[in-house]
Amino acid sequence: MTLAFAETDDDTSDDGRHPLFADAPSSVSFNKLRKRLLRQVRQAMDDFSMLKGQKRWLVGVSGGKDSYGLLALLMDLQWRGVLPVELIACNLDQGQPNFPKHILPEYLKSIGVKHRIEYRDTYSIVKEKVQAGATYCSLCSRLRRGNLYRIAREEGCDALVLGHHREDILETFFMNFFHGGRLAAMPPKLLNDEGDLMVLRPLAYAAEDDLAKFATAMQFPIIPCDLCGSQDGLQRNAMKAMLADIETRMPGRKDAMLRALGHTNPSHLLDPKLFDFSSLETVKSNDD
Repeated sequence: MTLAFAETDDDTSDDGRHPLFADAPSSVSFNKLRKRLLRQVRQAMDDFSMLKGQKRWLVGVSGGKDSYGLLALLMDLQWRGVLPVELIACNLDQGQPNFPKHILPEYLKSIGVKHRIEYRDTYSIVKEKVQAGATYCSLCSRLRRGNLYRIAREEGCDALVLGHHREDILETFFMNFFHGGRLAAMPPKLLNDEGDLMVLRPLAYAAEDDLAKFATAMQFPIIPCDLCGSQDGLQRNAMKAMLADIETRMPGRKDAMLRALGHTNPSHLLDPKLFDFSSLETVKSNDD
């Protein structure tokens, strides 16, 4: 894993911009931000062989800043000729109250991307199954993922592409570390249980702050989540606050943590399933 991104020497460093960016700022700071995100996406795709045999991607678009940013960056790379896959944007309308159903179809049509809007009332299922005061995220995520897998198959896609970023990966790692007693995070590339679809996360190296700035500059029509976002005290929020505090006191620690996830040493951990400690023996000298 490499997290040192050069400022030049790739197809993202020229001055050409996808028509999607016609109304975006022309400032030096925005251009640097856009190019940095493009480089990081390409880096993740290269490091984790995301383009190996892929022909058609279903891109999950929730209406949040991250998925909007992901779609825009993928469309830009496709336009540049460095992403030879067909993109299909998909929003799963889960039946949340007051969900503005017109925003995503209008936006996706306006930017000229093939898309599918699917309605499935998983909101009612989650509200019925989860006890009052408990968090909705786990069940909501499982229901959403199952529907997206189905849609990907129906659309003939070989990968489901999601907008999880650097902070999502680190937060998941620490949630598993503190609450699950295991070392695990969100992998940038994952084969589903059925073995017929890849789950890809091209924003794995991208910082959430950069994506927020990108979304503001691009004036994406953000749709807030009124289900999970309405609950306080989620474990993920605690991890987010912890990581933000660490980064404030020791800048650069998030990138260091992400590098650590790509440089494991099983012989220096405590898992005998990953390293055969029983085979370790001292070397006998000939004098013995």
